[in-house]
Amino acid sequence: MSAKKRGRAWALALGGSLLALAAWAQTADLSEGEIRKIDPAAGKITIAHGEIKSIDMPPMTMVFTVKNPALFDALKKGDKVRFAVVREDGKLVLTEILQAR
Repeated sequence: MSAKKRGRAWALALGGSLLALAAWAQTADLSEGEIRKIDPAAGKITIAHGEIKSIDMPPMTMVFTVKNPALFDALKKGDKVRFAVVREDGKLVLTEILQAR
């Protein structure tokens, strides 16, 4: 293999590794919980959750506002989830949610 091809192969491998690391870092910041109630009409979801480190919140059951109603589409009561929350205008807003594996 020529030096030029080896350089390209290394660049591709490094790029793929960086993308995988970025994806892992994003999911590492997610909190874990279980859906207790979904209210699409009100744009709210109730989650019994563990610690939410990003907002320094201990484990409890909370109601969160959801900006994007499409986040409700594949979810149901009882689902184990990983999610991200931010404080926005005095409310706790759910910004991302994934079904836990």
